[in-house]
Amino acid sequence: MDCGIITSKTVLLLLSLIFWAAGVAIAYVGSYVIRSYNNFEDFVADKYSLVPAAIIIGVAVVMFVIGTVGCCATLRESKVGLGFFLLIIMVIFAAEVTAFVFGFIYRGRIKGDLEKSMSDVFQKYDGLNTESHAVDYLQSQLQCCGVQNYTDWTATPWYGQHNNSVPHSCCKANTTQCSGLFNQPELLNTQGCESELEQMLQDVLSYAMLVILGFAIIKLFGMLSICVITCRSKKNDYQPLYA
Repeated sequence: MDCGIITSKTVLLLLSLIFWAAGVAIAYVGSYVIRSYNNFEDFVADKYSLVPAAIIIGVAVVMFVIGTVGCCATLRESKVGLGFFLLIIMVIFAAEVTAFVFGFIYRGRIKGDLEKSMSDVFQKYDGLNTESHAVDYLQSQLQCCGVQNYTDWTATPWYGQHNNSVPHSCCKANTTQCSGLFNQPELLNTQGCESELEQMLQDVLSYAMLVILGFAIIKLFGMLSICVITCRSKKNDYQPLYA
Protein backbone atom coordinates (compact mmCIF):
# COMPACT_ATOMS: atom_id res chain seq x y z
CA MET A 1 0.00 0.00 0.00
CA ASP A 2 1.27 3.49 -0.90
CA CYS A 3 2.91 5.02 2.15
CA GLY A 4 1.72 8.46 1.05
CA ILE A 5 -1.90 7.33 0.99
CA ILE A 6 -1.58 5.78 4.46
CA THR A 7 -0.03 8.99 5.77
CA SER A 8 -2.72 11.15 4.19
CA LYS A 9 -5.52 9.05 5.63
CA THR A 10 -3.88 9.00 9.04
CA VAL A 11 -3.52 12.77 8.98
CA LEU A 12 -7.18 13.13 8.03
CA LEU A 13 -8.26 10.87 10.90
CA LEU A 14 -6.09 12.82 13.31
CA LEU A 15 -7.63 16.00 11.94
CA SER A 16 -11.09 14.61 12.73
CA LEU A 17 -9.97 13.98 16.31
CA ILE A 18 -8.61 17.52 16.46
CA PHE A 19 -12.01 18.82 15.39
CA TRP A 20 -13.66 16.95 18.26
CA ALA A 21 -11.14 18.28 20.77
CA ALA A 22 -11.36 21.76 19.28
CA GLY A 23 -15.15 21.63 19.56
CA VAL A 24 -14.87 21.01 23.28
CA ALA A 25 -12.34 23.83 23.71
CA ILE A 26 -14.33 26.32 21.63
CA ALA A 27 -17.55 25.45 23.49
CA TYR A 28 -15.76 26.20 26.75
CA VAL A 29 -14.48 29.55 25.47
CA GLY A 30 -17.90 30.54 24.18
CA SER A 31 -19.65 29.63 27.44
CA TYR A 32 -16.95 31.45 29.43
CA VAL A 33 -17.46 34.64 27.41
CA ILE A 34 -21.25 34.42 27.85
CA ARG A 35 -20.94 33.82 31.62
CA SER A 36 -18.57 36.76 31.97
CA TYR A 37 -20.89 39.11 30.13
CA ASN A 38 -24.03 37.84 31.90
CA ASN A 39 -22.49 38.67 35.26
CA PHE A 40 -22.24 42.30 34.20
CA GLU A 41 -25.06 42.54 31.65
CA ASP A 42 -26.59 45.60 33.33
CA PHE A 43 -23.50 47.61 32.42
CA VAL A 44 -23.23 46.46 28.80
CA ALA A 45 -25.75 48.38 26.72
CA ASP A 46 -24.82 46.77 23.39
CA LYS A 47 -26.34 43.28 23.49
CA TYR A 48 -24.70 42.51 20.15
CA SER A 49 -21.44 42.16 22.09
CA LEU A 50 -22.46 38.52 22.64
CA VAL A 51 -22.61 37.81 18.91
CA PRO A 52 -19.00 36.52 18.80
CA ALA A 53 -19.70 34.15 21.72
CA ALA A 54 -22.91 32.89 20.13
CA ILE A 55 -21.05 32.23 16.90
CA ILE A 56 -18.37 30.35 18.85
CA ILE A 57 -20.98 28.04 20.44
CA GLY A 58 -22.51 27.35 17.03
CA VAL A 59 -19.09 26.63 15.59
CA ALA A 60 -18.37 24.15 18.41
CA VAL A 61 -21.54 22.16 17.67
CA VAL A 62 -20.78 22.01 13.96
CA MET A 63 -17.21 20.94 14.68
CA PHE A 64 -18.44 17.77 16.38
CA VAL A 65 -20.39 17.03 13.21
CA ILE A 66 -17.33 17.77 11.10
CA GLY A 67 -15.19 15.36 13.08
CA THR A 68 -17.75 12.59 12.65
CA VAL A 69 -18.16 13.23 8.91
CA GLY A 70 -14.40 13.38 8.38
CA CYS A 71 -13.77 10.14 10.23
CA CYS A 72 -16.54 8.25 8.41
CA ALA A 73 -15.58 9.67 5.00
CA THR A 74 -11.98 8.51 5.46
CA LEU A 75 -12.81 5.01 6.70
CA ARG A 76 -15.51 4.47 4.05
CA GLU A 77 -13.34 5.87 1.26
CA SER A 78 -16.13 8.29 0.33
CA LYS A 79 -15.15 11.02 -2.11
CA VAL A 80 -18.58 12.58 -1.59
CA GLY A 81 -17.99 12.55 2.16
CA LEU A 82 -14.59 14.16 1.76
CA GLY A 83 -16.10 16.82 -0.49
CA PHE A 84 -18.78 17.49 2.11
CA PHE A 85 -16.07 17.56 4.77
CA LEU A 86 -14.24 20.23 2.79
CA LEU A 87 -17.41 22.27 2.31
CA ILE A 88 -18.22 22.25 6.03
CA ILE A 89 -14.65 23.24 6.91
CA MET A 90 -14.92 26.20 4.56
CA VAL A 91 -18.19 27.30 6.19
CA ILE A 92 -16.68 26.96 9.66
CA PHE A 93 -13.61 28.88 8.56
CA ALA A 94 -15.81 31.72 7.29
CA ALA A 95 -17.79 31.75 10.58
CA GLU A 96 -14.60 31.95 12.63
CA VAL A 97 -13.29 34.81 10.52
CA THR A 98 -16.64 36.58 11.05
CA ALA A 99 -16.45 36.04 14.82
CA PHE A 100 -12.89 37.34 14.83
CA VAL A 101 -13.91 40.50 12.95
CA PHE A 102 -16.91 41.08 15.27
CA GLY A 103 -14.66 40.68 18.31
CA PHE A 104 -12.06 43.06 16.88
CA ILE A 105 -14.72 45.70 16.15
CA TYR A 106 -16.37 45.44 19.56
CA ARG A 107 -13.06 45.72 21.44
CA GLY A 108 -12.88 49.31 20.27
CA ARG A 109 -16.43 50.08 21.42
CA ILE A 110 -16.29 48.71 24.95
CA LYS A 111 -15.18 51.93 26.66
CA GLY A 112 -17.85 54.13 25.09
CA ASP A 113 -20.63 51.63 25.82
CA LEU A 114 -19.60 51.16 29.43
CA GLU A 115 -19.26 54.84 30.32
CA LYS A 116 -22.90 55.77 29.70
CA SER A 117 -24.55 52.51 30.75
CA MET A 118 -22.60 52.29 34.02
CA SER A 119 -23.48 55.87 34.98
CA ASP A 120 -27.18 55.18 34.40
CA VAL A 121 -27.10 51.99 36.50
CA PHE A 122 -25.26 53.65 39.40
CA GLN A 123 -27.84 56.46 39.44
CA LYS A 124 -30.60 53.88 39.95
CA TYR A 125 -28.90 52.29 42.95
CA ASP A 126 -31.17 52.04 46.01
CA GLY A 127 -29.78 48.91 47.67
CA LEU A 128 -32.80 46.77 46.76
CA ASN A 129 -33.49 46.69 43.01
CA THR A 130 -31.77 44.52 40.39
CA GLU A 131 -29.46 47.37 39.42
CA SER A 132 -28.30 47.55 43.03
CA HIS A 133 -27.48 43.84 43.11
CA ALA A 134 -25.53 44.23 39.87
CA VAL A 135 -23.56 47.18 41.27
CA ASP A 136 -22.80 45.39 44.53
CA TYR A 137 -21.63 42.30 42.65
CA LEU A 138 -19.46 44.40 40.36
CA GLN A 139 -17.84 46.38 43.17
CA SER A 140 -17.21 43.37 45.39
CA GLN A 141 -15.87 41.14 42.61
CA LEU A 142 -13.60 43.73 41.00
CA GLN A 143 -12.79 45.49 44.30
CA CYS A 144 -13.71 48.89 42.94
CA CYS A 145 -16.05 51.76 43.83
CA GLY A 146 -17.94 54.17 41.59
CA VAL A 147 -17.58 54.60 37.86
CA GLN A 148 -14.35 56.63 37.56
CA ASN A 149 -13.52 56.52 41.30
CA TYR A 150 -15.27 56.32 44.67
CA THR A 151 -16.16 60.05 44.70
CA ASP A 152 -18.66 59.44 41.87
CA TRP A 153 -21.12 58.30 44.54
CA THR A 154 -21.51 61.93 45.69
CA ALA A 155 -23.55 62.60 42.53
CA THR A 156 -26.03 59.76 43.18
CA PRO A 157 -29.31 59.89 45.15
CA TRP A 158 -28.03 57.10 47.42
CA TYR A 159 -25.22 59.29 48.79
CA GLY A 160 -27.48 62.06 50.07
CA GLN A 161 -30.12 59.69 51.39
CA HIS A 162 -27.69 57.57 53.41
CA ASN A 163 -25.67 59.97 55.54
CA ASN A 164 -23.20 60.84 52.77
CA SER A 165 -21.88 57.31 52.54
CA VAL A 166 -21.15 54.77 49.83
CA PRO A 167 -22.54 51.19 49.74
CA HIS A 168 -20.75 48.58 51.82
CA SER A 169 -19.74 46.81 48.61
CA CYS A 170 -17.17 49.59 48.28
CA CYS A 171 -15.44 48.41 51.45
CA LYS A 172 -12.22 46.47 51.14
CA ALA A 173 -12.41 42.73 51.71
CA ASN A 174 -12.13 41.47 55.29
CA THR A 175 -12.76 44.89 56.86
CA THR A 176 -15.23 44.89 59.74
CA GLN A 177 -15.08 48.55 60.75
CA CYS A 178 -15.98 50.02 57.37
CA SER A 179 -19.07 52.26 57.49
CA GLY A 180 -18.88 53.59 53.94
CA LEU A 181 -18.12 57.14 55.09
CA PHE A 182 -15.52 59.20 53.28
CA ASN A 183 -13.59 59.82 56.50
CA GLN A 184 -12.35 56.22 56.25
CA PRO A 185 -10.68 56.20 52.81
CA GLU A 186 -8.19 53.58 53.92
CA LEU A 187 -11.07 51.10 54.31
CA LEU A 188 -12.58 51.79 50.88
CA ASN A 189 -11.71 50.62 47.40
CA THR A 190 -11.03 53.94 45.69
CA GLN A 191 -10.37 52.67 42.16
CA GLY A 192 -13.28 53.18 39.72
CA CYS A 193 -15.11 50.20 38.23
CA GLU A 194 -15.17 51.34 34.61
CA SER A 195 -11.47 50.78 33.98
CA GLU A 196 -11.51 47.46 35.85
CA LEU A 197 -14.54 46.13 33.95
CA GLU A 198 -13.22 47.43 30.64
CA GLN A 199 -9.91 45.63 31.19
CA MET A 200 -11.68 42.40 32.15
CA LEU A 201 -13.92 42.46 29.07
CA GLN A 202 -10.95 43.34 26.87
CA ASP A 203 -9.02 40.37 28.27
CA VAL A 204 -11.97 38.00 27.74
CA LEU A 205 -12.43 39.13 24.14
CA SER A 206 -8.70 38.97 23.42
CA TYR A 207 -8.57 35.42 24.78
CA ALA A 208 -11.56 34.40 22.66
CA MET A 209 -10.11 36.03 19.53
CA LEU A 210 -6.78 34.29 20.03
CA VAL A 211 -8.49 30.90 20.28
CA ILE A 212 -10.61 31.65 17.20
CA LEU A 213 -7.53 32.63 15.22
CA GLY A 214 -5.69 29.47 16.23
CA PHE A 215 -8.50 27.17 15.18
CA ALA A 216 -9.02 29.11 11.94
CA ILE A 217 -5.41 28.29 11.05
CA ILE A 218 -6.10 24.61 11.81
CA LYS A 219 -9.09 24.75 9.44
CA LEU A 220 -6.86 26.18 6.73
CA PHE A 221 -4.46 23.25 7.03
CA GLY A 222 -7.43 20.89 7.07
CA MET A 223 -8.70 22.23 3.75
CA LEU A 224 -5.25 21.85 2.22
CA SER A 225 -5.00 18.25 3.50
CA ILE A 226 -8.33 17.27 1.95
CA CYS A 227 -7.32 18.82 -1.36
CA VAL A 228 -4.08 16.82 -1.31
CA ILE A 229 -5.89 13.55 -0.55
CA THR A 230 -8.49 14.19 -3.25
CA CYS A 231 -5.84 14.93 -5.86
CA ARG A 232 -3.90 11.80 -4.92
CA SER A 233 -7.03 9.64 -5.11
CA LYS A 234 -7.60 10.72 -8.69
CA LYS A 235 -4.19 9.35 -9.67
CA ASN A 236 -4.34 6.22 -7.54
CA ASP A 237 -7.11 3.95 -6.39
CA TYR A 238 -8.29 5.10 -2.98
CA GLN A 239 -7.08 2.40 -0.62
CA PRO A 240 -8.67 1.59 2.73
CA LEU A 241 -6.68 2.51 5.80
CA TYR A 242 -7.29 -0.96 7.24
CA ALA A 243 -6.22 -2.87 4.06
